[in-house]
Amino acid sequence: MAHEEDAFMTRAVGPYTPVVRAGSWLICSGQVGLDGGRLVEGGLEAQLRQALANLASLLEGEGASLADVVKTTVFLTDMAGYQAMNEVYVEAFGDNRPARSAVAVAALPLGALVEVEAWARVAE
Repeated sequence: MAHEEDAFMTRAVGPYTPVVRAGSWLICSGQVGLDGGRLVEGGLEAQLRQALANLASLLEGEGASLADVVKTTVFLTDMAGYQAMNEVYVEAFGDNRPARSAVAVAALPLGALVEVEAWARVAE
């Protein structure tokens, strides 16, 4: 489970489980830029940095890290932010380059500008 101080940051905002282990897989539900129960200010880049921090926290709670991620899906409310998303994404993942889909959507929960879901492979 996530650390106590991280629990509020990564708590589900709906009737779903934030991370599920299925054998050697961790499937992480979409994360938005919530910190302290509110979307962070600063636009797409700030929200994505927070969403990726939330994702990293979920993984850490299961003994994994962003280095274990093999697939992500990034949902954007505006594809004009695609290049900015790529820059922040590379900051977070470093040399790890998971398979990825980027999808434009009409809206996201809580008015978020970006959401990231991930699959990670870990030892059973």
